[in-house]
Amino acid sequence: MSLKTADATHVLLALVALLALAHLGGYVFKLLRQPQVIGEIAGGLVAGPTVFGQISPEAQHWLLPTTGVTASVLGAFYQIGLLLLVYLTGTELRRRGSDPERRTIGFIAVSGLALPFLIGLGVARVTDLDALAGANGSSTSLALVFGMAIAVTSVPVISRIMLDLGILRTAFARIVLAVAVLEDVLLYVVLAIVLGVAQAHASDAYGLWALFGTDSVPMAVVYFTAVPLLFLGLFLHWGPPVYRRVAASPLNFLAVRSPIAFRLAFVFLSCTACSGLGIDPIFGALVAGMCSADAAARDTPAREAAPARPAAPARPGGAGAAAAGADEGSYDALRSIALGFFVPVYFAVVGVKLDLAHHFDAVFFLWFLLLACCAKALSVWLGARLAGEGNTSAVNLAVAMNARGGPGIVLASVAFGAHIINEDFFTSLVLLSIVTSQMAGVWLGRAVRKGELPTGPSPVEQQHQQQQQQQQQQQAVKDCGLHITGAEK
Repeated sequence: MSLKTADATHVLLALVALLALAHLGGYVFKLLRQPQVIGEIAGGLVAGPTVFGQISPEAQHWLLPTTGVTASVLGAFYQIGLLLLVYLTGTELRRRGSDPERRTIGFIAVSGLALPFLIGLGVARVTDLDALAGANGSSTSLALVFGMAIAVTSVPVISRIMLDLGILRTAFARIVLAVAVLEDVLLYVVLAIVLGVAQAHASDAYGLWALFGTDSVPMAVVYFTAVPLLFLGLFLHWGPPVYRRVAASPLNFLAVRSPIAFRLAFVFLSCTACSGLGIDPIFGALVAGMCSADAAARDTPAREAAPARPAAPARPGGAGAAAAGADEGSYDALRSIALGFFVPVYFAVVGVKLDLAHHFDAVFFLWFLLLACCAKALSVWLGARLAGEGNTSAVNLAVAMNARGGPGIVLASVAFGAHIINEDFFTSLVLLSIVTSQMAGVWLGRAVRKGELPTGPSPVEQQHQQQQQQQQQQQAVKDCGLHITGAEK
């Protein structure tokens, strides 16, 4: 289980090159007020066959080979980075709380998701896309990937853009993120179905489905539709309380020794459970993120409402609060490690895989980009207008929801890794995510500068926040009085 010195040195050089180029690209794009994830992909693009490979093909192939020990180890880092990215996405999905703008959210969620998805399915059916299919791809799986690529919206990228612009705490941001959360959950459910059906007919079928030993398409569709939904429902219902109790248990030596190790074990065991059911592991990472974030969210209100009190004898609840704080700290530490190392390496490898010199069809990409932008933007605009939003607000919502970012890249990576799509379609999907994210960032920055988007809470929201603060202060005074009375007795 060890590498030769030469192989280990080769792996370390490749990792350093990918990590340095990814962070350099992210830093440059941050200075340009652009999404850092695109800069990380651009860093990998420089190290790949598109740039470095054109200058010195032999050196590029030696540094980042496609076969051998180095390729296998880099593939493992790539997979871990993908799983941690999806896990962090899951934590964001559960942390976006309730929204009062339910009418707008409802209309946009239905119109902005269903219409572009159906448009994508329709275009895929009437267009000959067989040339874009991979070894395990079929007309049905290809059409579903095509529809998802048009309908998806990115939570991490668009939230980062709005954070940089100072509009993350506005009603506009809440609407965008609430709809994006719904879309991303449905995206991963549909993606689990597509991947399951694809691997059901592949020679490397795994998990519970492989034990059935059948090639029936109807059975595969039923199985890979019911199992992910059942897994999601059961995990979200029972997962948070189980996670919370296990994390706080003194018998959990892993959490006592290292909360980060426990959190990672929870993620990887969730992925393993999905593999055992025949579902792609990324679905387990997503659900693990949603469960752990939901468990933390249920503990947060009690901790935030607890007032500062004078020193007093320890009470039974102290250990639970300390465990909750340690768990929250482990999330921050794991997020820092993931975003500092594993996720940049993942995005850099995505950039390396992009071979624009040999696997880029400009004509297909242009009409695909036009179709995706028009279908998504017009559908969101229609939903916003039906909900009563003004034209300017509807246009801004449409452009923001058109950013595909991380989920679009994950869709491309996973579909390509499962051999549902070929390298040409993979390249177009990644570029679609990059271009639409750039468009959203530029447009929203312009809207903020023109004063079309507020950069702070509305007067109604400020009044609501003041009422919440007053209620918390009143509750704090009551709790403090009860505590002092109990101490005197």
